[in-house]
Amino acid sequence: MTQKKTKPTPSPRSKNPPPQNSDFPIVGLGASAGGLEAFEQFFRHAQPDSGMAFVLVSHLDPSHASILTEILQRITTMPVVEAQDQMHVMPNQVYVIPPNRDMTIFHGALQLSIPAMPHGQRMPIDAFLRSLAEDQAEKASGIIFSGTGTDGTLGLRAILGAGGITLAQEPTTAKFDGMPVSAIQAGYVSHILPVEKMPAMLSTGLRTLIQQQPIPQIALSGINRILQQLRISTGHDFSLYKKSTITRRIQRRMSQNNTEDTDSYARFLKENPSEIKSLFKELLINVTNFFRDQEAFVALKQDILPTLLADKPDNYIFRVWVAGCATGEEAYSIAIVLRELIDEYRYVFKVQLYSTDLAEDTITTARAGYYPPNIAQDVTPERLRRFFIKEDAGYRVKKEIREMVVFAVQNVIKDPPFTKLDLLSCRNLMIYLEPELQNRLIPAFHYALKPGGVLFLSPSEGIGNHTELFAPLNRKWKFYRATPTTASTRAMLTSNLNWTTEPAHKTPEDIIKTVKDANLAELTRRMLLQFYAPTSVVTDIKGNILYVYGETGKYLRPAPGHATLNMVDMAREGLQLELRSAVSAAVQGTQTLSRELSVKTNDDFHPVLLCIRALSNPNDQQNLLLVSFQELTHPTSSKSGRTKRSSKPNELRHIEELERELAYTKENLQATIEEQYASNEELKCTNEEMQSTNEELQSTNEELETSKEELQSINEELVTVNFELQAKIAQLADMQNDMKNLLDNIHVGTIFLDQQLIIRRFTRDAAQIYRLVASDVGRVLSDIKPELEGEDLLDVAHAVLDNLVPIEREVKTVNGNCYLARIQPYRTLDNMIDGVVLTFTNITERTRAIAVQEARLLAESIVDTVREPLIVLNDELKVVTASRSFYQHFKVTAEETVGRPLYELSKGQWNISALHELLEAVLSHNQAFDNYQVEHHFPTIGHRKMQLNARRIIGRTGEPQLILLAIENIVDQA
Repeated sequence: MTQKKTKPTPSPRSKNPPPQNSDFPIVGLGASAGGLEAFEQFFRHAQPDSGMAFVLVSHLDPSHASILTEILQRITTMPVVEAQDQMHVMPNQVYVIPPNRDMTIFHGALQLSIPAMPHGQRMPIDAFLRSLAEDQAEKASGIIFSGTGTDGTLGLRAILGAGGITLAQEPTTAKFDGMPVSAIQAGYVSHILPVEKMPAMLSTGLRTLIQQQPIPQIALSGINRILQQLRISTGHDFSLYKKSTITRRIQRRMSQNNTEDTDSYARFLKENPSEIKSLFKELLINVTNFFRDQEAFVALKQDILPTLLADKPDNYIFRVWVAGCATGEEAYSIAIVLRELIDEYRYVFKVQLYSTDLAEDTITTARAGYYPPNIAQDVTPERLRRFFIKEDAGYRVKKEIREMVVFAVQNVIKDPPFTKLDLLSCRNLMIYLEPELQNRLIPAFHYALKPGGVLFLSPSEGIGNHTELFAPLNRKWKFYRATPTTASTRAMLTSNLNWTTEPAHKTPEDIIKTVKDANLAELTRRMLLQFYAPTSVVTDIKGNILYVYGETGKYLRPAPGHATLNMVDMAREGLQLELRSAVSAAVQGTQTLSRELSVKTNDDFHPVLLCIRALSNPNDQQNLLLVSFQELTHPTSSKSGRTKRSSKPNELRHIEELERELAYTKENLQATIEEQYASNEELKCTNEEMQSTNEELQSTNEELETSKEELQSINEELVTVNFELQAKIAQLADMQNDMKNLLDNIHVGTIFLDQQLIIRRFTRDAAQIYRLVASDVGRVLSDIKPELEGEDLLDVAHAVLDNLVPIEREVKTVNGNCYLARIQPYRTLDNMIDGVVLTFTNITERTRAIAVQEARLLAESIVDTVREPLIVLNDELKVVTASRSFYQHFKVTAEETVGRPLYELSKGQWNISALHELLEAVLSHNQAFDNYQVEHHFPTIGHRKMQLNARRIIGRTGEPQLILLAIENIVDQA
């Protein structure tokens, strides 16, 4: 491909100054497996003078030299270079990440570093895109092409939050759709396009962002109308957000909807309610990550929190509020640090961590506690292993951390704050607010904190003029201690923060009525349960108690030994046996089961109605049992009393026997129970062993997961290398076709031999010298008989291999063709000798031409030397040349003679039939004639009597070439 001339690029290692005009967009392009085709397609449609710089980050094999630069340079006329450390990015150029390097950008210069691990958890695309967003803000753009995994998702999130443009390849056009789908599902993609449409979209969108002019007053009024519609629809007021941020994001939505002015966009919002949701989502800055500003969290753990926790009593409730938590990473980071300190110093207190944000979508994501694998770049491996559960497509926060955090939707400007806080974190929220609103929030934060509580801000934020409310603890990372003062309360009372807890349209009568109705319903339910509902417990199918209603002391008591909540183990005497069988029957399918039993309580037996019902848990597939105990009363009549007194002695003996049998049965039952306890202990030991085995398997599974990630990373790198090699193979195939056509068209027979003179390949014309066919490749050349006369080129080839001096010689085939044979060494690109090359150039025509020329020169020499008139004829009896004496005697010129037939000379004066027969005999029968006398009258010189002699001139090729005709004894006649 012909390239345009460009200005020479300064050496990457030189300290080249940054460009004078740095106001140009920088586009980061990320791809993994299958990305080479997308790169090629993108740069085929990209304008070389777009004014943008392109930085390519791909998953490359760390041990394999990349040829991506070479491949792309054939596609585009822009300079394509491999990035080097401290290289300044220039417009209209393409930079490619080298293998086994991580890359970021700082002040427009590329920073390269060696990765800590070559495979596995590396996320080079995320790392570069996040640094690009931080360095270039709205001038940054990110594109995700084909690839597996989730690398690039968090990078697009950072660029979108900085106000840049994010694009993803249409998944149906990608060879591997993992990376584009991950970014799209996360909601961080501005446009989903086929690759060929991306350059035009970038040019349009970035031109709109870069060429922003100060907004005129009429445009500001349109923006105010837009914010008013947004406030009416969502209830959130963005009028005190920074106008530059609001305007930039509104303009981006206008660009995506092809709307040119704010008035048109305001009308578009009114007609399309769905666009209001999109604009609301656009205005919310949801950019965060785990342990953002690592050094700040180190200071929090080592300096701030130990001081806060040092004097807290046991069972203290440590209250934390994370305002503007976005998707929850900040809240979980603080929870992890607190958990580490609690475990390290063995603190005995509870943590109440409230995490709030304005958007319901982000709060839903935070509650799920599920994040892509890219977080491994921000969370250490130890914390990942301890506080996260590895799942197929990411990490989930463990239960112990999730239960520490309560997420809620809250507008920090409109809703009242949490109070009595020990720590309040509000990072990277106030930077998007106007100073007026910041001055209202700082007193609110002081009001929310306890005296001595800590306010945690981002490095770009501060407390402004409210120095009387806070004392600095760490100025670099913005930790402030709340001072004991009531100034914040006075400031809030005079501020315009509209904190409401009840909707404004509700009257006091409505509220009283609602409370009264709720109290009557609750009172009725409570009284019905108290007087009509029996004592009950809810258990699972194994009898483990899940919920208790009423006083169960008459029927259940703590079992001796290891503490348990199993209902059967806790049953009192007379109830345990029947309860076990009843539970078993209920589990086997009986929906309702009722039995009357005698239960021993306070050394006396009481009749009890046992009722068991099978329940279905609506929130779970687990079956439950409802076990009810209802005490029965049986009145005793006088008749029954008389019957007792009149009992016979034999009946008493029978009763005694039954009691002894019952006691024996109880002893056997007790033995069975003890055996059951022993079996349970054995089962517990087995369970512990199984738990230990499970832990080992879990550890093995984690190792396998790590190996799987490494193999996946290696597979992506191999796919990338494979695509590069396929492109190289296609290039070599084209070169091979070009070479074949070149050799076939120059008609030079060529034979390539290795060092053992074995045939590697040959051209078509070589078969005229050696009897070669396609199957002869791999055979020794000495096995092939040549078509040469007495020439042995094999010895010559051996000599060339020995002394490396090329040799040329002329050879002749048996059919009479002549060739110029050249034998020279075969040199590789590394200048190594790896055989010989034989070339044969057909010089037959040239040899014949030389022979003709030699004969002609000879004839001319003879003709010019002899004094008698001589002429030289060719095989067509045309005059080739004549001697000077011929011209003088016959008074003719060379122009009238040379090239003309003999019989046409001098107007047919030599058209003598006898002479004609003699010359034809010379040509056809190789005969000569001597002393042939001719008498003829020539008009120019008169009557002449001549004696003619003719001979044929034989050339080196053995074929007749010329006839020499001599004219002697010219006699003048009067």
